[in-house]
Amino acid sequence: MSTYDPQVILEKMLGNIPDSYAKTVGFPMYDLTAAFAIEAADLYERADIIEAKLDIENLSGDELTRRVYQLTGIKRRPAVFAVGEVTVTGKGLVPRGSLFSTPDNIQYKTTQAANVVDSGKIPIQAVIAGESGNVGAGSITKIPVTIAGITAVTNEAPTRNGYRQESDEELKKRFYDELQKPIVSGNKAHYELWAKEVAGVGEAKCFALAFGENTVEVCIIGNDGQPASTELIQAVQKYIDPDSSGRGEGQAPAGAYCTVTTATKKELNLTATLVLLEGYELADVQEAVKQAITEELKEKAFQVAYISYAALANIIFTTPGVIDYQNLTINEGTANIPVGEREVATLGTVMFSE
Repeated sequence: MSTYDPQVILEKMLGNIPDSYAKTVGFPMYDLTAAFAIEAADLYERADIIEAKLDIENLSGDELTRRVYQLTGIKRRPAVFAVGEVTVTGKGLVPRGSLFSTPDNIQYKTTQAANVVDSGKIPIQAVIAGESGNVGAGSITKIPVTIAGITAVTNEAPTRNGYRQESDEELKKRFYDELQKPIVSGNKAHYELWAKEVAGVGEAKCFALAFGENTVEVCIIGNDGQPASTELIQAVQKYIDPDSSGRGEGQAPAGAYCTVTTATKKELNLTATLVLLEGYELADVQEAVKQAITEELKEKAFQVAYISYAALANIIFTTPGVIDYQNLTINEGTANIPVGEREVATLGTVMFSE
């Protein structure tokens, strides 16, 4: 029986009432106490919920966003809109805000008007912020709303710079960093904090005196665990030290010249022979392994000096459908893969066989 069961509370309350009162069922003392016990049980449960919310670990979503901001002034980083360029065919005016889309209805709007004669290139932005806006070349081929004189559209290059909203765990990590790391004006922790205040940034490392006296390098990656896009690098540069001027126009103190860079990819290429349970397809298992390893590399990005061979082997072995594996190689070897200070490990090719 629960601690907050009304019957338990009722029995405790009746036990505290002198026996000189009639306390059995049907008497006023019993009926009044029983009614209060029901409400008291609800109050106890609500008090527990409120107490739990005092611990930041028990919060999520909007509640976490509000509490972190109230305590530290840290704001949850929003999702970032993917951007790119489309080539439009036809003859006519394409107004700003015109819609184009992929066959599965990922939509983009033009960010400026263009008068097209035969063909022309127009900058676009995804309608919905986030990673879904990052699509490959040749993906944007539909015109949802007819534009007079325009007959076709495509994107010759992939769209880019779409980043998801900061997750609860990432926001909590920044909250704890704010409380636990010694942040003073212009120290390494402060530069890393500034970089991670920009939407789309996953992790950041600060290198003092990277380019000489009074210089600082801030190396970043996106929250997708990949090297940052040009737009994201520029956004962080503008926020910390516009144009590396050292004039103190951004967050950096005057006299400190900050240059924002991004990590270099360290691709991991895997091969192995798998033994599968009956009913499992190699292609499905391979895709599940790729997704699991990608998440593992995101979690480890900018956190470790090497990627463990054993850890990746364990991911393969524990993937549903795998009985065993043989001849696993990572970059043609069977050793841990070192990752440099300015490198981020990413998944390259995965080639499994049975």
